[in-house]
Formats: sequence, C-alpha cells, structure tokens
Amino acid sequence: MQGLKPSQLNALNRLFNRRFPSEDVYTIEQARELALLSRALGRQVGLLIDRKGRVQMVLVGEAGSILIPELPRGRTGQERLRGLRLLHTHLSPDGISQEDLMDMLFLRLDAVIALSVNPTGDPVQWQAAHLLPSGATGKPHHLDAPQPWDRTAAQFTATAEALEEELARRGEDAREAADAPRALLVSVAAQPRILQERNLDELAELARTAGLTVAGRMAQRVAQVNPRLILGKGKVAELEVLALQGRAGMLVFDGELSPAQLHNLADITERKVIDRTQLILDIFAQHAVTRAGKLQVELAQLRYTQPRLVGKNRAMDRLMGGIGGRGPGETKLETDRRKSRERMARIRKELDQLRRQRAFTRARRSRQGIPLAALVGYTNAGKSTLLNRLTRSDVLAENKLFATLDPTTRRLRFPAEREIILADTVGFIRNLPKELMDAFRATLEELEAADLLVHVADASHPDLLQQISAVETILAEMELDRVPRLLVLNKWDQLAAPARAELADAFPLALPVSAKSGDGLNYLLEQLETDLLTRNRPPVIPDMPFSLN
Repeated sequence: MQGLKPSQLNALNRLFNRRFPSEDVYTIEQARELALLSRALGRQVGLLIDRKGRVQMVLVGEAGSILIPELPRGRTGQERLRGLRLLHTHLSPDGISQEDLMDMLFLRLDAVIALSVNPTGDPVQWQAAHLLPSGATGKPHHLDAPQPWDRTAAQFTATAEALEEELARRGEDAREAADAPRALLVSVAAQPRILQERNLDELAELARTAGLTVAGRMAQRVAQVNPRLILGKGKVAELEVLALQGRAGMLVFDGELSPAQLHNLADITERKVIDRTQLILDIFAQHAVTRAGKLQVELAQLRYTQPRLVGKNRAMDRLMGGIGGRGPGETKLETDRRKSRERMARIRKELDQLRRQRAFTRARRSRQGIPLAALVGYTNAGKSTLLNRLTRSDVLAENKLFATLDPTTRRLRFPAEREIILADTVGFIRNLPKELMDAFRATLEELEAADLLVHVADASHPDLLQQISAVETILAEMELDRVPRLLVLNKWDQLAAPARAELADAFPLALPVSAKSGDGLNYLLEQLETDLLTRNRPPVIPDMPFSLN
C-alpha cells in the first residue's frame, strides 16, 4: 500500500464494502469501478469473495502479478474447498495465467476469475477456471472460454458446492478405513522408476502398519532434488490435486526431508507432511511394550525432532533471564530445546542402567556355557514365527512391519539334553534411520554377544536380493559382519519349482524352510546343533555368491 494516494486508498476501502453477486461474476458498475482503479494504480487488483458475495480481502499486486497472503485455515477438510473465489484484474489482454492456476490449486479456491483491462481503463473480457473432481480429462482444472466483460452470468457457488459433493461421494467409496487418516505417498529420487515403485510398495506397507489408509501415490524421477520443496512447483500442484481427489490429509515422503523442506511443504500444501523416518518412528512408538523399548523410541524421536525445532526470530532467545538476558525472557523455542536436551540426558542414564543389567545377564549366561544364536533379518521376514515354531513359544507374530521391537530370548533344548539360547531381535529395513540405530544400540548388543547369527530372509519377496544386501550392510555398519552367519530362506512353500531351483543355485549354503508349515526345520535344528554344540566354535560362512549389479 506504500505510495498510494489517499483517494486511491479510499477507493480500495469502498471495494471492500461492496456486495458482489453470489453466483454471477459482478455487476456492470462493479466491473467498471474495478477496471478503472486497477489502471489508475498501474497494478493488478484482486478481491477474495465468499459464497455469499461478501469481500473478505482486497489485494494490490504488481503490474504483472498479484500475491495472495496466508489465508485463514477454515474449511480445510480434505473434501472441501476454501469457500472463496479470486476476482482480479489483468492489465494485459492475456487471460488466466499458469500462476493463477497454481494459486487456485494450492489454496483450493472455488474459482479464479481474471478481468482484462485495456490501456484506457475499460474492462474487456473475463475468464474463469475451477477445479475438477478427477483426472478423467487429463487436467486437474477446467478453464472456461473468455467471455465479453458485460456478459456476467455464471454459477460459481453452485459449481463449488457440486464439486464438494462429488469429492465427498468419492470418499464414501473407500469407507473400509473410515476412521484411519488418509495419506498420499510420494517418491522423489534419481533412481529408476521401477525402484521407486518398489520403494513405494514398502512405504505403503509401513503406512498400513502405522494405521494409515493409502489414498494414492506419486513418483517423480529427478536429476537433482529441489532443496526447497524437494520437487518442482508444478509437481507440487499435481500432488495437491491428487491429495484433494483422494481426501488425503497427510503427505508421506519416501526418504528423509530436511527441516526446511518439511516446513515449506507443510506451509504451501496446508497438510501434514512427514517423511519415512517419522513414519518408522511412529510405528516403533506404537509397538514398544517394555520400558526399555519405550525409552529407546522416545530417545530416537527426540534426536530426530531436536534439529527441527525451528523458530522465526533467533534474536529473542534468552537463557533464563539474568545479566544480558533481561527483557522478553526465555522464549518458548529455547524452553523446548532445553527440555528436549534434559529429557535426552535422563533417558540415556536409564538406558545405561538397562545396558548394565543386560550385560550382567549375558555374563551369567556365558559362565554357564550356553551358546547364543540370534535371529536377524529384514522386517516381516518371519523371525518371530520361526522362534515360536522352534521353541514352542507364543511371541507376537503378525504380518506387519516391525511387529517385534523388544528382544525376546527362549531356550531351545536338543535331544542330547543340551540347549542353546535363541534370541529374536528387531527387524532391519533399508536405510535404517540413524536415530534408531543409535537409540537401539542397547537392544542390538544382544547381537554382539551371539555365537551365531541366523539371517532369516523372505524367499518369496520380489526384492529378496535387495533385502539381503540391506541386512548385510547394516551388520557391517554395526561391525558384526565377522560374526558367523547362517542364511535361512523362509517361506519356501510359497515359491514355485522354477523359483526354488533358481534360489538353490544362487544360495547353495542357505537352508530352505517354512516357519509356518514346519518344513525344513529339522534340518535347521541339526545345523544349529552342529554349529553351536558339536564344534568348538561355529564356522565362518563365506559371503553369499550373488551380485546386485
């Protein structure tokens, strides 16, 4: 508003007090007034009008563009539009621009109307656009043909209400998870499309385990990730349309987003945005049962969220007042950071105590001379089912990712009146978040004391090689790659004969079993007895003969 004359400010105030038609574009007098004022200012002038024709905001832009500020968050349900339409002027003969369409998509406006103004300040023509409920036409919006400025008949309110009804009706077709939050899955990477789709399949399983309903998915292959929004603005607009059509209130990105990307995406889409790390942390929080598991999950969450506690004004940070700190005192941001650090310190002390208790238990077990075999592998490979089958236990085993978090140990007795300890540990996953690796160090210490690692792999999974490679990579990062390992190909009964022959050739040292039916378990028991009880120490099994290249 700087530089405007008092008479021009008064004219803008009069526009704010005008009452526009609820359905039509404007009255003839309102069109002339708006066009003349816009030409006199040499800038675009815009009005945000609600469905009753009341002006909610008057906007003054530049000669070629107009900026819409942050709007109130009312009517932001997944199947609802904003309840506002934008009527603005164009000082050129051009109609609706791509920028206008982006504003309509991001802000979920009922409609966008552009009124062209000639050099003498007379209105020329108007053009409108509105969203579409589906991508059946290949476009997320409908663009009307330009109309003479004095032909004002339109049906803006009726069209917006019909669109909302269509979105709501489409949502009723997916009521199998009515109470579950709906999420849109997104992959942005330089990987080939087929790998992105496989990663999205795994992300969908994670979302299902977390209690989300997958409303859609989108994959974009890029040469370089956008540091601000991770993907281009045009793709963000497409993402917004997919979220609107799928009534998705959450966007889940495959990979880890930076704090700036999280903030910018949430700001521009007005939806909850999380990344793969946050999703895994939430699953761990849901499944943690023991005191140790809950502490480790909380520590991982605090480690993840601490760098994402971002304030808008660092100049107001204070450390408890005092000399040099009087005035506003300690800000909420600094208070949150301090409380987070103090809580992390307390959790580490408790975990250290639990670590000492576990170390005492392992030492006592070592003095008794009982060997330890630890089940490791990709999540949902069937480790808990195998433990139950071998030891006749009743450990929780579900067809979900990360169903087991806390380590479980059971005694496995052999006919020769000798026994071993069999331990079930948390499953691994590709790109395991560093926060979880550090937080669950106390739990994974069971692996360091193991005499043998039984690597359980899902033989029926299409990404078997990638999953085996991910587990081996994590073991190497934990400096456990020299611990003897025994590869067990679980779910062998779900494979056809040609696939079995192919895997048998690829992994000649692996043991094919079916934990569910019990096939192959006798041979596995014989192998465990031989490696852990008959010999002085188990042999180091060589690297598996396969290549991902």
